[in-house]
Amino acid sequence: MRVIIANILAIYRKELHGYFVSPLSYAIAGGFWLIAGVLFLFGVQAALGAAANAAAQGQPVDVPYLVLQEFMGGVGLLSVLVILPVLSMGLYAEERKRGTLELLATSPLTNWAVAVGKLLGVLTFYISLILPLGIYEAIVFSAAVPSMPLSVPLLAHAGLILLAAAVLSLGMFVSSLTDSTVLAAFLTFVLVLVLWLMEGIVRLLPTAIGAPLAQLSLLRHFGTLVQGVVDTSGLVVFVSYIILGLFLTAQSIEALRFQRS
Repeated sequence: MRVIIANILAIYRKELHGYFVSPLSYAIAGGFWLIAGVLFLFGVQAALGAAANAAAQGQPVDVPYLVLQEFMGGVGLLSVLVILPVLSMGLYAEERKRGTLELLATSPLTNWAVAVGKLLGVLTFYISLILPLGIYEAIVFSAAVPSMPLSVPLLAHAGLILLAAAVLSLGMFVSSLTDSTVLAAFLTFVLVLVLWLMEGIVRLLPTAIGAPLAQLSLLRHFGTLVQGVVDTSGLVVFVSYIILGLFLTAQSIEALRFQRS
């Protein structure tokens, strides 16, 4: 077990170091923070507009909660459709392109250790992207009366991290299948878009088939956490996607190992 943990940490440190010395990573971070800031501004304006309309009708409105809903929804969509496919596209595709994937496949490191280390590395980088978002969230929410319970934004951000881990895990598997980073990003985008919109797609199916498939929707379970509600089934779905991506990635590399043996 100690050897496995040491191997995971070695891969993790290597991957994380690669992100923080890559100019592309800083370009991704800058673009993400710029767009996220615009989304936050739009979220505040939308919430204030909704509050003004409700006040005219004599109805109470929780403005901080509306801001959080709008903002997290926008950041989640931006992450799923752009940031996460871009981050995951090179996890294995670059190894294939450089010819180092064969060395990795035939090394003493287990496929699971490599996959877990890579996933933890890219997920840590993504978490470093969303941490600064809490600064202007805290500024706005601290001025709210009454104040928002801390558990609500914490659950929303936990949902964003779980969503990212699931998408990155699946994207890592896609990346292990090709040496083209562009193709890996596109295929990940298509796969995740289907999972994101699953709840709407299954409405076209009979209830007996559509109801179980609706549980696979990333949008449904992410939205539940953003609302501040802990749903066990949603947590199971996210963890299942993460494990599935790791398993498929390990099997993909094992197939390469078998071909080279």
